[in-house]
Formats: sequence, C-alpha cells, structure tokens
Amino acid sequence: MNKKIFYHLSHIDLDGYSCQLIMKYTPYEIKNYNANYGAEVKQKLEMILEAIKESNSEAYILITDLNLTVDESKWLDNQVSKLNEENKGVTLQLLDHHGTGEASSQKYDWYYLDTKRCATKITYDFARENYEIDEPSWMKKYVDVVNAVDLWIMEEEENFEMGKVCMRLVTETRELNRVMFADHDNNYKISLLHDAAKFIDHENAPIILDEEIHKLKKGFFKIDADGTLDNLATKYIVKLLGELKNTHTIYYKGYKGFLSYGLGNTSIIGNGFLLKYPEYDFIVDVSYRGTMSLRANNKVDVSQIAKEWADGGGHPNASGGRIIGFKEQYRYDKVKPQLQRIIDEKESVAGKLEYKQEGKN
Repeated sequence: MNKKIFYHLSHIDLDGYSCQLIMKYTPYEIKNYNANYGAEVKQKLEMILEAIKESNSEAYILITDLNLTVDESKWLDNQVSKLNEENKGVTLQLLDHHGTGEASSQKYDWYYLDTKRCATKITYDFARENYEIDEPSWMKKYVDVVNAVDLWIMEEEENFEMGKVCMRLVTETRELNRVMFADHDNNYKISLLHDAAKFIDHENAPIILDEEIHKLKKGFFKIDADGTLDNLATKYIVKLLGELKNTHTIYYKGYKGFLSYGLGNTSIIGNGFLLKYPEYDFIVDVSYRGTMSLRANNKVDVSQIAKEWADGGGHPNASGGRIIGFKEQYRYDKVKPQLQRIIDEKESVAGKLEYKQEGKN
C-alpha cells in the first residue's frame, strides 16, 4: 500500500468549508468533497467509495459538519467493512455537532457528536490531538469566529460580526458550479476564507473584509488583464469548459453541442464558449430542475432543437424548455445519460419519419 489519502466530505456552508480549511494545514494528501443534506450526501459518498476502489492507497474517510441518518450510517459502515475485507485499509471518522445524529452516534464508534462546538472547532481540536498540523497564527482566532456565528453566540460580538461577513462570503460565492467544477469551486471558497482569516487581527476587521470581498473574488479569477468580475469569471469558466470537451460533447442530427449542468448565466457564458470554440454549433445547459437553456451562434436553430427535445421554443440563437421527468443529480455522469436518452429517442423518431417519407416517394 502507498501512503494514506484523506477523502474529506463536508457541508456547503461556512462551517463545512472551514473544516476543510483546517485540514489544509495537515501534511496529508486530501481530496475534498462537499454536499448539502438529502440525496447529495449519499451520491458524494458513493463517489468517494468508487475513488477508493480504484486507488492502491490506504484511505481515510473524514466527514465533517454533516449528520447521517441511521440508514445512511448503516449503509456506509457496511460499505467500509466490505472494502476492508478486500484489504483496502479504510479508516472512517465523522465529526459533527447536529443533534439529529444522536442515534447514529450511539451505534457507531466512528461517529463523533458534540453539540456544544461547531464542526470547525471539533475538527480543529481533533486535528491537534490526532494529526500533524502546521497551525498558522490566525487559526485559533478564526475557529472562534466560526464557532460564534455558527452557534449564534451573539454575546461574542467581535467574533460574531466577523463571522457574519465570512458566512456571506460563502453564501454569495456562486460564480462556479459545484457539480461541474467541484474541485475549482471548493478551492475558490477555501481560498477566499483563507484570505478572510488574515483580516482577523485588523481593527474593524468585519468592515474592512466587507469592503475587500469584491477585490478578493476578482483576484481569484484574474489570469492576466483586469476586468469586471463578471468578465473575469466568464473567461475563467469558458477555459474550464474547454478542458471538459472530451466528456461533455454531444451530437444531434449532425450538429455538435456542449452539454453543461447547472451552469447558469447561459447567455453570457454560452456566448463566450461558442466564440472561443467555434467548432461547436450549440451549447445546452440543464438546470437542477430539468429546465434547458440552449444557445447558438447562427449555425443551428436551437428553437427547433428545444421543440423536438422538450416541446420548448424561443429564438434561433436562444431557446429553452423543460425535460419532463428529469431527476435531479449531483454528479454530471448521471446527468448526461438522461439527456442522451432523449437525443437518441428523437433521432430515432426523426429517422423513422424520414424513412416513411422516402417510402412514399
């Protein structure tokens, strides 16, 4: 076995990302994953288990700021046991503070629950006790900030006010899609929190950070020349889309398209993509609820495609529709097959119609 790899699954709020910021200061190889509650938790755990199966390294599954139901805990415990029967060397540890996980915590020794500390503080204390950690000077103060706002300790006014700004920093950081660009989005949020932590010792730190947020965001996306945040983010995202061409390309009736998921802002980003990669005829973005947004640049009438795929419509270069029965996913590899089935069905029907028409002639 090679060195151990940490697979760190955490929540998608300030507390969750801050747990991952703490672990960033350990010397281990860490792969970060993030999830909200519900079906997304299991899908992300499935991704972790799949990664472990494909790896030759020992694994440490660390879950923070997420409580698991009894059924989820049982399933995960069984999955890890099976991996260890195959000599995968998997360690499992959950660190959380939500009381709804009490039943699971009483049943499994890997499920650590403490409702008096936020998950960031639990992770910080646990890391200091059990891992190697290269602790920067700001870390303890930052942990207290997160603890104050996450547990809503308003009497700690200084920490609470700074925590509110950090919380907004996370909730309003939506430029990157966390399904298509999971690693980049995680790095974006943790990088911003890392920058925010450096303001903690400043006088009037919450006010200063509040005024600096826009600059911090631009600094992350800036590659060369300056520009507005929207333009810098668009350029950055278009580049990422280009790196996904091998896995995200689709074809319909001879036209070449790009399939994105939950991208949003399709008019600006879609136009930027089609200008950057003129070999594509159209781009289609599917939202989490199954609505489609199609864009073209005078190479194909996407209103016709929208009509054929989902009884939608619009303009030749900008159209949309809704996929009936679409099931929300948190993994791109489960989205593409849903749309591919629609494409295959529509092309099959079109082929039959053309065959009948030829027969009449």
